[in-house]
Amino acid sequence: MMKAYLSVFRLRINMGLQYRAAALAGIATQFFFGFMFVMIFQAFYAHSVSTPPMTLAAVITYTWLKQAFLAFIMLWFRDNELFGLITSGNIAYEMCRPSDIYGLWYAKLLATRLSSALLRCFPILLITLILPRPYRLELPADLLTFVLFIAVLLVGLLMIVAISMLIYISVFVTMSPSGSIMLFAIFGEFLSGLIIPVPLMPGWMQHIVNALPFHWTADFPFRVFTGDLSKSEALVGLAAQAAWLIGLVALGKILMNKALRRVVVQGG
Repeated sequence: MMKAYLSVFRLRINMGLQYRAAALAGIATQFFFGFMFVMIFQAFYAHSVSTPPMTLAAVITYTWLKQAFLAFIMLWFRDNELFGLITSGNIAYEMCRPSDIYGLWYAKLLATRLSSALLRCFPILLITLILPRPYRLELPADLLTFVLFIAVLLVGLLMIVAISMLIYISVFVTMSPSGSIMLFAIFGEFLSGLIIPVPLMPGWMQHIVNALPFHWTADFPFRVFTGDLSKSEALVGLAAQAAWLIGLVALGKILMNKALRRVVVQGG
């Protein structure tokens, strides 16, 4: 079973790495939005009447990390092939395979996100490291912080794929990929800290965000990198991420099995 998942993963990685022109266009777009967000935060900090909970340098670094690893964290990332299998009825072919559908789709989505990020993150990170201040991406204070960032970023990636699987599973009911993506993406993007970092939100809103899994996929890893969270907080958060990941995967498997038991394919 695991061999099938690894084969699908490798195949999707190789396929995703072929789209270099699309990656270059994406890099240009991400720089545009990155500078736009940086200038918005600069204006906010210049006219702030109180001391914000994060420094401007940390927020700018947070912004560049968001752009560099956008493929890891965006919920509106879609695989039209999987949506087509559900809406067209071709899911019947998937159900004939000897492998678990949830595991196969999870491997596909994970590889697609990873290959997209590999093509885009390194150019963005390298260029933002040499920008003049205050536009520069600031490196972590020490190696251990960087190692913790890599760990929580990867677990966050596994979490976002598990959340994305819930979007695909919901299409078995709604039969509307656009509707499902819009519903998850609008709320998920804000709650994960992709619009503004969680510490800059009002206190009452932070309580809501912290009770949901979304902020563990983006806000938490980026604040570990900037040093806004201590090493002990990073380790506690890593354990919380792992717990959420297990719960999301278990929930996804249960819902997938229920959805597949109710599938009706016409004309077969």
